[in-house]
Amino acid sequence: MSTLTAVPVVTEVAHAVACEVRDGLTANPKTLSPWLFYDEAGSNLFEEITRLPEYYLTRTERQIFTDHADDIVEQARGGRCLAIVELGAGTATKTGILLRAALRGQSRAVYQPIDVSPSALEEAREALEASFPGLTVRPNVANYVTEPLLIDRPPSSRVLALYIGSSIGNFTPTEARGILQNLRGQLVPGDALLLGTDLAPGEHKDEAALLDAYDDAAGVTAAFNRNILTRINADLGADFDAESFCHRAVWNAEASRIEMHLESTTRQTVYVPANAACSAITLEFEEGETIHTENSYKFTEANIGELLGDCGFTPEKVFTDAKDLFAVTLARAI
Repeated sequence: MSTLTAVPVVTEVAHAVACEVRDGLTANPKTLSPWLFYDEAGSNLFEEITRLPEYYLTRTERQIFTDHADDIVEQARGGRCLAIVELGAGTATKTGILLRAALRGQSRAVYQPIDVSPSALEEAREALEASFPGLTVRPNVANYVTEPLLIDRPPSSRVLALYIGSSIGNFTPTEARGILQNLRGQLVPGDALLLGTDLAPGEHKDEAALLDAYDDAAGVTAAFNRNILTRINADLGADFDAESFCHRAVWNAEASRIEMHLESTTRQTVYVPANAACSAITLEFEEGETIHTENSYKFTEANIGELLGDCGFTPEKVFTDAKDLFAVTLARAI
């Protein structure tokens, strides 16, 4: 008489995790998509990263918003009410600057944050609705990389879509175009996109500053990187020993990107049990073998214009800081 082993039922998110693990970790070299970072623990770690002294990106973009929010919003709205959509919103800590500016010109507004983290979206909804009378927050739990976008458009409104925080830099040029084309498919001519991009090394930014931003002295980025393995264990029942992998950040000048890797510190075997999404996987790691977990592409103004043009947008205005560390580009759907 045979014994049947039950195959666990997985959620839609766990199914996507299982498919990513199967495809990425059986490839050579091994890779994992950066969207896997953002479970609840990963989202919290990233929020901690944004407050680190080495991580200039968040505070620089926030200062650009502080300096130019009214100009950004007025140009985006073109005399109409704005509905604001944000891809990868997280807890939307910087977005409030733009929402405040929007509500200075209209009594009510709809904000639609899209993110894979339900807890981050709920935190954002509670905080923003408490802070901004007249703001309605309509969270959408979705993976904007792998799922179609659905945008609510209040009557007679113009949409301003936010893709900020240099999140676009986490994707290859082909993937980045796919994301923006997916977004463009939900917009109409005259809608606007606000795109945040980290700039390539220049007069005021060298490679060392870039590397420090992705390998901080306190080890928060290292914990963030290793949490991807903890998440796989939790979602799929795998047996990764996260502490047997070390964090590596390198600058790839030819591709103009920071790369993050997890490097195996020993020869080891990892088992991922079968589930409803895929069969069991046994993964062999050699000492020194890596999992490539993230790219963070760095842009020039010409790169940004080419990317937007390929996706159905035309740049209208670029806002930067005094040291040209970071750029925020307002573009129009055409």
